Amino acid sequence: YRSFLSNTSYFSYLGMDTSTSLKDQTISEDTVETITALGLGEAEAGQTWYDFILNQALTQMAQIQTALNQAEDEGFTYPAGVQAQYDDSMSTLESAAQASGVSVNQYLTNVFGNNLITESVYGDQLMRMLQFDAYANAHAGSLSYDEAKLEETYAANPNDYDKVSYESVTISGTAPSTTDEEGNTVEPTEEETAAAKEAAKSKADDMLASFRSGSELGALAEAQDATYNENDRASYSAGSALSEWLFDDARTAGDSAVVESGSTYYVVVFHDRFREEYDSINVRHILVQPSTGTLSSEDEGYDEEQSQLSADAKLKAEELLEQWRSGEATEESFATLAMQESTDGSKYDGGLYSRVCQGDMVEAFNDWCFDPARQSGDTDIVETEYGYHVMYFVGYDLPAWQVAVTDTLKNEDYAAWEEGLAAESTITRGDFGLKFVG
Repeated sequence: YRSFLSNTSYFSYLGMDTSTSLKDQTISEDTVETITALGLGEAEAGQTWYDFILNQALTQMAQIQTALNQAEDEGFTYPAGVQAQYDDSMSTLESAAQASGVSVNQYLTNVFGNNLITESVYGDQLMRMLQFDAYANAHAGSLSYDEAKLEETYAANPNDYDKVSYESVTISGTAPSTTDEEGNTVEPTEEETAAAKEAAKSKADDMLASFRSGSELGALAEAQDATYNENDRASYSAGSALSEWLFDDARTAGDSAVVESGSTYYVVVFHDRFREEYDSINVRHILVQPSTGTLSSEDEGYDEEQSQLSADAKLKAEELLEQWRSGEATEESFATLAMQESTDGSKYDGGLYSRVCQGDMVEAFNDWCFDPARQSGDTDIVETEYGYHVMYFVGYDLPAWQVAVTDTLKNEDYAAWEEGLAAESTITRGDFGLKFVG
């Protein structure tokens, strides 16, 4: 229930009233259709919200237990990150309870609204979740597809994977609203709306003509105080008039046009359509974040304090890199150090990011990874807005387009696998308590 509320910002739109009992609220036929369309689970008209949420929880429990049974039967070895994440999570829980001045059990009672979840029960269920995630990730990682399958999937929906490069200028044809003497907003009339749109179209047509006569699109936009955009690797967006024009199979380099979208006009120039053939990369990192200061941004000495905290973080990053270099200096030893020292969530996987593509990471991180001179085993320290990253370049992986296609196939196969877990389970309900789950 808590997860549903935290991940579903539109629950009130669905007709759920969190101020009253979910047992007294039923789901309408229209809401069933919305729940299905949003992929929130299986619902039935007339079903109470209480039963819907409960069924989702039971299904999740069944999936987890079946997977853990399979892992045990296979002799699956859980990675060290499972225990490390468990220890960190339980330590964070204890710290939160201490900060609130209550016991862990009381803290959990306050958080969950009842006294059914004790520290022991919470810990057991947390470990089950972490083990499930590890086993499920291992299953997903085992899914692979030959090049013929990748080419076949790509050919079926090339728009989903291709990129385009283009320039455009956006010209708004929306008539402005006005304010009357009493301060009320007055919406434009139909005549004003039509006139504004016609003026925008005329402006777009004139700009296109100037471009075709030899003027640069960026300069034309600047002269007209219009919004100029240059995109080297745009993705397809279904339903977008601009995207549909750009991804038209008949498009050739140098094509230009005025594209209408509602009250907006785009003066657009097409450059290229391509499949991303460059190789993705695998990289490990250790994130060192500056400590939190004691001064606020309005306080005197704030900038000096922030500079010192940043310098301290940089020094620690340098010390960690030197510590690694003075040891075995292997990928495995780097992964161990990442699990011990990194403040990034990837620490539990030894700081590993796999099959990273251009634009997946922040600029400085991205630029270091995709430096043409980058080689396996390269190390360095990179500064980003998050802090200092001790980098270890693992190597190159699948071409970027194959990563995208593989992700599509994996998502489909993983969803089928997860659905099958629940189908293999028998759920017996009774008043036994959460400690009996499993």
